[in-house]
Amino acid sequence: MWGGRKLGCLGNRFLGAIRSRCWGTQTESTRLITSAVYSENQFSWTPQTKPWVFSEYRIMWFKSYRMTSACLNRIKIHRYPWTRPYSTSRTTVDSSEVKTFLALAHKWWDEQGIYAPLHSMNDLRVPFIRDNLLKTVADHQPGKPLSGMKILDVGCGGGLLAEPLGRLGASVTGIDPVDENIKTAQHHKSFDPVLDKRIEYRACSLEEIVEETTETFDAVVASEVVEHVTDLEAFIQCCCQVLKPGGSLFLTTVNKTQLSYALGIVFAEQIAGIVPKGTHTWEKFVSPEKLESILESNGLSVQSVAGMLYNPLSGCWHWSENTSLNYAAHAVKSGAQGQPAPAEFVFKGEAEGPRGRDSANPGAREELKK
Repeated sequence: MWGGRKLGCLGNRFLGAIRSRCWGTQTESTRLITSAVYSENQFSWTPQTKPWVFSEYRIMWFKSYRMTSACLNRIKIHRYPWTRPYSTSRTTVDSSEVKTFLALAHKWWDEQGIYAPLHSMNDLRVPFIRDNLLKTVADHQPGKPLSGMKILDVGCGGGLLAEPLGRLGASVTGIDPVDENIKTAQHHKSFDPVLDKRIEYRACSLEEIVEETTETFDAVVASEVVEHVTDLEAFIQCCCQVLKPGGSLFLTTVNKTQLSYALGIVFAEQIAGIVPKGTHTWEKFVSPEKLESILESNGLSVQSVAGMLYNPLSGCWHWSENTSLNYAAHAVKSGAQGQPAPAEFVFKGEAEGPRGRDSANPGAREELKK
């Protein structure tokens, strides 16, 4: 009751002020109002002096065309963000994540250590990347099927994925915000003269690459990365901008489910110690549905999504129809001829499918070995 009387009193005062200010004159008054003005980086509320126009019947209209125009522009940008380069004045790198991985930089190439699951994940993710890229080329060199392709490995760490891709013939640029990770990766590739020429490592963010070049890479790989960034949509926008039209984006990440929290954080980090404590934040996990929505809204056509399961006893990964824990996704950037037709990467009843294809091509299999 008291709140209703108070609001009513305030309303009467407001109307009284309007009457005393406006009804006493028929002339045009001027008031300071605000309009939304879109700047390059964000919305800013800028004071604009606009007249209040009164008719002979004392009815007010606000000239709000600038607000309407700004909102429409914003909607257009959200709908077709690839028409506007992403502003790199802010970064998607999480400084707290940098500190976590800085402490582990010297452990990347210990195949029996904390990064053992990532080493064994190469048995799935490397053929997944290779096979989907080979669909885009008519022929390829034996032993170097990815020869001539430029790949950007975002969040490359110590080079665990960059090196096998380089062995397949690709020219790989590996980037990571942790300087010590890059030093580890550079040191490891220096033992192989071939890889030393094919792989370039840089300690920088994805946004810095966007500032330097656009539509440069045939493929962008972000494996076990998107669950560590501060702004997923901005990150995907940047990935899209550096991809050539028709280029492929490959992602592996963790689903946001109760099961992923129980196994991925409670069991893997706090009980079994498979992953260092604090490596993951459940709130940053993303479901395949949400990821697919973000990819599609940024001009990327999702070709396949496949579940991945890790067996801590055997230390091996295998494909699965179940995406409730880890999963891989492949998307293609729309080209000059329009959106590519979606294609499914089916694993139904073929848990050993990718491995079977590798065994049928022993030359390619040998190239994956370290």
